[in-house]
Amino acid sequence: MVLVVKAARAAGAGKATGAAGRPGGGRPSGRTGEAPPRRRTAYRSSTVDAAAGADPDSGSGGGPEERARPGRFGPRLRRRRVLALLLLLAVPLGGFGTWVLYGSPWLRLRNVSVTGTRVLSEADVSRAAAAPEGAPLITVDKAALQDRVRRALPRVREVVAERSWPHGLTLTVTERRPSLVMRKAGDYVEVDSEGVRFATVGKPPKGVPLLVLAPRRAGDEQYFSSGRLRREAARALAALPESVHRATRTVRVRSFDDITLELTGDRTVRWGSAERGRAKAAALTALMKAAADATHFDVTAPSAPAASDS
Repeated sequence: MVLVVKAARAAGAGKATGAAGRPGGGRPSGRTGEAPPRRRTAYRSSTVDAAAGADPDSGSGGGPEERARPGRFGPRLRRRRVLALLLLLAVPLGGFGTWVLYGSPWLRLRNVSVTGTRVLSEADVSRAAAAPEGAPLITVDKAALQDRVRRALPRVREVVAERSWPHGLTLTVTERRPSLVMRKAGDYVEVDSEGVRFATVGKPPKGVPLLVLAPRRAGDEQYFSSGRLRREAARALAALPESVHRATRTVRVRSFDDITLELTGDRTVRWGSAERGRAKAAALTALMKAAADATHFDVTAPSAPAASDS
């Protein structure tokens, strides 16, 4: 009797346990062996995660480990490696380039060419330049070479030296041209437009007027040197109208402000100083048209020019 009661109690306890273990508060499931439903989990929005510094996909809080991910330093590391490689290559390349310019036989001066000469010969300019043939082209001192040419050849007004790689040097010369000539012991000294005496020739160039310096007093040279008077004569001549310039045979300078032009046909022009050359040229042109038969013209005061027959 006792055994039957215990068995009945054990069976009732098993049923209660099975009913309590089923989902739905002991209610029987519609299907046998059905898996229990998943528990819902609330996730924060990506906006909240971003504001908190976390990665919404990884669920991490963006701590030091996240910021130190190695992928972010890849481009910087590559740039450093490239820079290191370039620095390593620069040393041998620089040394090779220096040797090519200064020590190799490839870039050495072998020929000198001259352009722009009119009276001088190319050989004259080359000799005056004394370029160091066989020297590395990069070492040629162009300024010193140009200075040697100007000192040796006064006819040269300007010279420009340029390297012509790989073996050449070019000298471009601008010669002085005579604007006036002066007599000197049977010869003629050429004077350029700046009043510079630069060459002595046996006969005067065609169409170049004669310059005569005839100071009124010996003391005048203390105040106005011959160089100054030559410059003033050249300035006056440069301002002349073309037709008057062609007709000018002599420029006579007695003082800084006393320049006289002697033209063909026994005509003379008192020019005065070299100042106001354009106004004097305009006045002289008008005066010669108005007084075509006159032989003496005075434009020392261009606002009041004068003409006469004697």
